[in-house]
Amino acid sequence: MEPITRRDFVKGSAAVGLSLAMPFSRTHGANNDIRAAVVGIRGQGANHINLFRNIPGVRVVAICDADKQFLDREEQKFKERNEKVETYIDYRKLLEDKDIDVVITATPNHWHALVTIWACQAGKDVYVEKPVSHNIREGRQMVKAARKYNRIVQSGTQRRSDTGLAEAIDYIRRGNLGKIVVVYGIVYVRRGSIGKVDGPQPIPQSVDYDLWCGPAPKAPLMRKSLHYDWHWVWPTGNGDFGNNGIHFIDICRWFIGESKVAPRVVSIGGRLGYIDDGQTPNTQIVFYDYKPAPIIFEVRGLPRAKGNSAMDEFRGTRAGSVIQCEHGYFVGGWAYDNDGKKIKQFKRTAGSGHHANFIKAVRSRKVSDLNADVLEGHLSSALCHMGNVSYRLGHETSRDQVMEVVGDNKEMVDSFERFQEHLLVNGVDVKATPRILGPWLTMDPEKERFVGDFSREANVLASRNYREPFIVPETI
Repeated sequence: MEPITRRDFVKGSAAVGLSLAMPFSRTHGANNDIRAAVVGIRGQGANHINLFRNIPGVRVVAICDADKQFLDREEQKFKERNEKVETYIDYRKLLEDKDIDVVITATPNHWHALVTIWACQAGKDVYVEKPVSHNIREGRQMVKAARKYNRIVQSGTQRRSDTGLAEAIDYIRRGNLGKIVVVYGIVYVRRGSIGKVDGPQPIPQSVDYDLWCGPAPKAPLMRKSLHYDWHWVWPTGNGDFGNNGIHFIDICRWFIGESKVAPRVVSIGGRLGYIDDGQTPNTQIVFYDYKPAPIIFEVRGLPRAKGNSAMDEFRGTRAGSVIQCEHGYFVGGWAYDNDGKKIKQFKRTAGSGHHANFIKAVRSRKVSDLNADVLEGHLSSALCHMGNVSYRLGHETSRDQVMEVVGDNKEMVDSFERFQEHLLVNGVDVKATPRILGPWLTMDPEKERFVGDFSREANVLASRNYREPFIVPETI
């Protein structure tokens, strides 16, 4: 594997060389300030308000949310600081404001693509939270929009701005531990049941439900909570793989230097241990058949054992990436030899400069200044979606059937045996909440289309049916 320069590993693999001189089509505010709008402000968006307003030369001048209670809450904070802010319920109205330079979005996943594409069309730059898209096709359309309209679009995969991690990638790629053999992504985060309702639930009076649903079906609310639990149903979310896993599969792909989606994928998992209104798996193994070093991703939402509040660990991490090489491995900021002896530490920064990096690129008009260009975010998000597509096309399975699929792949056999032990110590009844084995899916990495067996069904799930007028366009 070729060593990379510092410029390469800070910028990421696919964005290098995309330094485009792009004219800034609008005039900045007073004192050359960047004027920002934050869309979706219940949780992470509220954090973004503070993160961006504390960057020198940036003013948050507008906020938007389909739930008025959060608009009122954040507007009050602006009043207490004696700062002026415009408020919007309908994002389309915000886009008409020519005094907004950049849009930061932390909406639910199903809105990410439209917020980004519409902002690009309106001549505004975008910081879009992870995963950048709700499905594979949307992510590619977002990349096209960023390029066509000469916009700066940063993905919210902030670990791309972790300088210690970038140094570790350079260290590994230079062959200091030998060739990469296999890469693991780990997300062991406790996720309990969201409960089960016996009929449609009331929509909070503060919510414009038509706008909240946007491109998703405007269906009755069939779960206790409208907010946050949207992660665990397919019309709006992508499970914990898309929620937390996106960070770590992005790191996995970064380490192996892949600038395309994987050629093959298979998923094993289930919503195991409880029956509720969630649809996405709480326990999952996904195998990406990259050559010569595959990626194995593991998601666990159940605890270490029944009655134990702690979570499992793999090679000392509950949420991270493990890079296994010929002569050692990397995890948690350290390079180890194969006996577990520490070799070298890389001081991690957790991507604290990610938001400032976006603003730097907004000013320079250079895509190559971004640490996480939308293309990088799209490719890693698409990997999450590929794994979930395999899962959604799967069926209840036995242990023997899974072993037939994993064959003589010793790493996958090990992952599955640990998966089985995890279910056993949690007392999971696989008859009540079954394991699901998805099919092997083959992808054309250039066209980002599934081919071969199950491709027709898989390509349906690689996009979605949109609800007018909230349609991600066919042509950008």
